[in-house]
Amino acid sequence: MITGELLSIEPQELQFPFELRKQISCSLQLSNKTNDFVAFKVKTTNPKKYCVRPNTGVVLPRSTSDVIVTMQAQKEAPSDMQCKDKFLLQSVVARPGTTTKDITAEMFNKESGHNVEECKLRVLYVAPPRPPSPVREGSEEGSSPRASVDNGSAAASEFKAASRAFSEQHEHQDNSSEARTLIARLTEEKNSAIQQNNRLQQELDVLRRRVNKSAGGIPFIYVLLVGLIGIILGYILRKT
Repeated sequence: MITGELLSIEPQELQFPFELRKQISCSLQLSNKTNDFVAFKVKTTNPKKYCVRPNTGVVLPRSTSDVIVTMQAQKEAPSDMQCKDKFLLQSVVARPGTTTKDITAEMFNKESGHNVEECKLRVLYVAPPRPPSPVREGSEEGSSPRASVDNGSAAASEFKAASRAFSEQHEHQDNSSEARTLIARLTEEKNSAIQQNNRLQQELDVLRRRVNKSAGGIPFIYVLLVGLIGIILGYILRKT
C-alpha cells in the first residue's frame, strides 16, 4: 500500500496475470483518510494499451473508490516478461460537493499553484493462476485428507455401480433385440415351409387325378389297335 497525504493506494503495483490474446484487468483501491473531497486523475505512458475506468473521479471524505485498469489483448509476449509501462495517479483537494463533471485539467496543473500529490505505479506481469486440482489436498472446513479420500472412494463405488447397472440394462436391451430378430427369422422360415408344403400337396393331387383317370378306362391306343386289326381281318376275308 502507498500512503500519501490525501489518498492511500492499494496495491502499490499493477499486477497482470499475462495471457496472450486475452484482456486482463486489475483494480486499484483509493482510500481518502481526510475530511476533504479529493479529486484524482490517472495517466499512463501507454494509453493505447490500457483502458482506465474511471480515469478521473472524486473520493468522498473518509471513503474509498475503485479504479479498474484493463490491459488490451496482446498478440506477443515480451521475451523477458518485463514491462516498462508506468502509471501516474494525481490527487488534489477539491471544493466540498465537487463531482466528476466538475473536474478540469487545470485542477492538476502545478504551475497554477495547486498542491498536486503524485504517485507513480509500475506494471508487473505475473504467471496466470493455475486451475484448481480435481483432487482435494489437506483439510477444508474441518474435513481431513482421509475424509476426502473416503468421499472419493464412495463416489468411485457409486460410479462403478451406476456403470454396472447401465451395462446390464444395455446388455438386456441387446439380448431382447437379438431375440426379436431370431423370432422374426423363424416365423419367416415357418411361413415359407408352409407355402412350399401346400405347393407340393397341390402337385401331388394333380398327379393322383391323372393316374386315376388313366386307370378308370381303356386307353385310346388300345381301341385304335383293335380297330386296325378288325379292318385287316375283314379285308382278308373278302379276298378269300
